[in-house]
Amino acid sequence: MTITIWILMTLLVASGAVIAIMRDWRFSLIAVLVNYIAQGLFIAQQQFIVPDLVIAGRQFSSLVFIKLITGVGVAIILGITALTFSREYGLEDLDEFSLAELRRAARVAQRASTQENRKFGDYIVPIWATLLVGLASFFLPRVLPLAVEMYPDQLGLARAIDFIWYWQVFIGLISLVLATDILKLGLGLLLCLSGLDLLYTTLANRINILALGTLSLVTLLLALAIAYLSGLLYGRFKTLNLSETERLK
Repeated sequence: MTITIWILMTLLVASGAVIAIMRDWRFSLIAVLVNYIAQGLFIAQQQFIVPDLVIAGRQFSSLVFIKLITGVGVAIILGITALTFSREYGLEDLDEFSLAELRRAARVAQRASTQENRKFGDYIVPIWATLLVGLASFFLPRVLPLAVEMYPDQLGLARAIDFIWYWQVFIGLISLVLATDILKLGLGLLLCLSGLDLLYTTLANRINILALGTLSLVTLLLALAIAYLSGLLYGRFKTLNLSETERLK
């Protein structure tokens, strides 16, 4: 494997770990954008990707642009959603949910006062879960290899492909399990879909741009669905935190 592939693998692992561990949506959105860009560039490194576009005298694959556009689109959609529903509203704007809003505002103020001194214990479970995902992604390609048949003469590359798609799917599942808000839940789903997208792209006998475009469209529609559900949840409970919605019912 080339050093470029090692760098892209590192970016994919680091961005997935940030999404699973960090609670701040700003870090998560930056990480998901990096994840999509790194995955697109990783796919572009494979031999079966034939450049079909010429821009400024250089050859590019339309597949890379599809991945980049998808990643930027997802980051923009979720970024606008997070910015919109993370704003605080004045008490004069409250309706019949004023009492629930007062309780929520008190909790937000309490969290804000201790946010900078958050205990490391809050991150123990996500960190250990991420480490276990890393170990599983490392050993599973040796037990259940899928890319070796496609790359029998390139064992290192085949294991790299298997490692990455296992990592993407498993870290997405961990993000789903540990999610405390609907945005994190959506990011977990997007990571799982991204891993399956990578599996199809690298193991397909022939790349179908229409199929890849459909997968990217599904990804963008999923991001829009997350934004829509976030709006519904915030409109009802004035929060995106799933645990708070249980208390406010």
